[in-house]
Amino acid sequence: MKKITVGALLLSMMFAGVKAQSLKSPDGKFEMSFQLKEGVPYYNLKYNGAVVVEDSKLGLRLFKDTAIKFASEIAKPEDAKFDLNNGFAKVDEKRDSKNETWQPVLGEKKNYINHYNELAVTLNQASTDRSIVVKFRLFNDGLGFRYEFPQQKNLNYFVIREEDSEIDFPTDMKAWWMVADYDSQEYQYQETKVSEIPAKWDKAYDANASQSLVKNAVQSPLMLKKEGKQPLYINVAEAAVLDYPASHLEVDAQNYKFKTHLTADRQGAKGYIQTPSVTPWRTIIVAPKAEEVMDSKMIFNLNEPTKYTDTSYIHPTKYMGVWWEMIIGKSQWAYSTAENVHLGKTDFNKLTPNGKHAANNTKVKEYIDFAAENGFQGLLIEGWNIGWEDWFGHSKEYVFDFVTPYPDFDIKMLNDYAHSKGIKLIMHHETSGSATNYERWADKAFQTMNKYGYDAVKTGYVGDIIPRGEHHYSQWTINHYYRIAEKANDYKIMINSHESVRPTGESRTYPNYISAEAARGTEYEAFGGNKPDHQTVLPFTRWMGGSMDYTPGIFQTKLDYYFPGDNRFVKTTLAKQLALYVTMYMPLQMAADLPENYKKHMDAFQFIKDVAADWDDTKILSAEPGDYVITARKAKGTENWFVGGITDENKREYTVDFSFLDKGKKYEATIYEDGKDADYIDNPQSYNIYKKQITSKSKINFKMVRSGGFAISIKPVK
Repeated sequence: MKKITVGALLLSMMFAGVKAQSLKSPDGKFEMSFQLKEGVPYYNLKYNGAVVVEDSKLGLRLFKDTAIKFASEIAKPEDAKFDLNNGFAKVDEKRDSKNETWQPVLGEKKNYINHYNELAVTLNQASTDRSIVVKFRLFNDGLGFRYEFPQQKNLNYFVIREEDSEIDFPTDMKAWWMVADYDSQEYQYQETKVSEIPAKWDKAYDANASQSLVKNAVQSPLMLKKEGKQPLYINVAEAAVLDYPASHLEVDAQNYKFKTHLTADRQGAKGYIQTPSVTPWRTIIVAPKAEEVMDSKMIFNLNEPTKYTDTSYIHPTKYMGVWWEMIIGKSQWAYSTAENVHLGKTDFNKLTPNGKHAANNTKVKEYIDFAAENGFQGLLIEGWNIGWEDWFGHSKEYVFDFVTPYPDFDIKMLNDYAHSKGIKLIMHHETSGSATNYERWADKAFQTMNKYGYDAVKTGYVGDIIPRGEHHYSQWTINHYYRIAEKANDYKIMINSHESVRPTGESRTYPNYISAEAARGTEYEAFGGNKPDHQTVLPFTRWMGGSMDYTPGIFQTKLDYYFPGDNRFVKTTLAKQLALYVTMYMPLQMAADLPENYKKHMDAFQFIKDVAADWDDTKILSAEPGDYVITARKAKGTENWFVGGITDENKREYTVDFSFLDKGKKYEATIYEDGKDADYIDNPQSYNIYKKQITSKSKINFKMVRSGGFAISIKPVK
């Protein structure tokens, strides 16, 4: 527990009163203060007069020059004189405010409100005659701050050793966290006190295809809860991570303090900077209700508006995929039995087919037929292109060319067939982490997509990044993701990336980057499994900065259906799978199961056919991280509403109050709920469907079973 003497507290208050610059949120509920203590910058944050963040240090450590050598993480005392974290004097301050409404190209609401007050403090370091700006924006839902580096004589080029932005909380809080890693966010969430994180850390992760763990650090977004009679929910994250590495949070468990830890390259450098430049925003969202944290759009507001002149090609898409059958092991991505292939040399027509290649003409046509018959717009096909025989685990740079199909995949015929049925195929570009190879082929790959009428691509980054020594979240690779997004925009192509960095609101700036994975999705139900509370945590963490391609819709949850004796299973009921289409925002929305499984439950499949993928309005009706989420959404351009409710491993009851509907109107609600005998382990496919006429005065009680849920489709009665 922290120990603070009365004298020290009074002294701190005296300094704050003399030197602090304060800023209030537009509604006056938040107050942020900035001050210098003996030349060191600090800030704090209050909500309704109570301290939320205690005095916390700001600053960056730098290398002495731009010629970085290996093992350069070893700092020497004499290097401290190059740092930008002390010896400052305030030389200027500027204030600003903004209250605007903007419309996302794709979003959870038609309009996002961007309302803040701003304080920009210019600091000069006399010993080096260098100046930086610390900029704060205070919204009605929390604080964002960043560093800005004006171009100047003594600060043109520099290399960041580490950013030392701190967030010092006054009390121990409940935390929903995952281990920090430079290369993966695909871990289970843990629920502990902040003080308990180090003791739980070593057992909080499993193996991954690419893994570079950061000991006793956690990933952001980090969700926290101050418990008690007046609970407070806090979300710590970042926004606008561009030309800069993604950050993690080092944990000082004894003092309930977190400090920024940037993703390094192999030389230990965190960021190569040329001024003028800015860092990402550090964000702290605070609310007395969990629902208000989920509803915050502050992270998006801290990103810049798009510079794209044409966004008309960007649209929500509901799609199916030749995918799940490979994930579970029923089929394969690779075409042949070969274990060593050379693109441009190997004649794939002469190889022996393995008999399990899923991306073949016959099967793809069957998927196209089913998708078209049921109103889908897209079909993803993985394993269509040569190279899958030795694609993983060899650090192979020239691993795919993204343009040459396997012998049993007739790209022209299948595209013509899909277009005749109103379906657009979705291209798959797995890079095997070889980002350099992808950049060389990107133009040809996107030209091929244009030639055949593809308008969306799923990119993948499984394995270690090439150039070797870079990480999935280091500065170079971050820049790669957005170079690809910009190039895709040149060809009017939408991007859905997997194994990439988690989004931090950049969909405002790059609206064609419509979705990403960047967390543990449905595929892990076939790998190591997801806990029943997993989907109730993600909306408070991964989803805070942008859409996820979670790939829900699995109806056949027991894998022993395919492989007798296999004990793997998807840890939800069928009704919960339906609810995920509402509780999780996915403008690129997949029905991930096999057509054969949907044909057995066409009555339940109707909800997936009906549910929208983009929205005019969203209401978070009730939520608690790790426990449950109940969400209502209004479909874009219609009067139709959809409601989804999910729970963790515990049974729950919830009464939906339909007061969000228009008064005086009648609606028909189609309700999909857990059956009375449903259970995610023993009887996951038990569900009940019925219709009911409702109004804004109606209320309906639902009983969710363990890891269960409910979904409602609501249409006006004409």
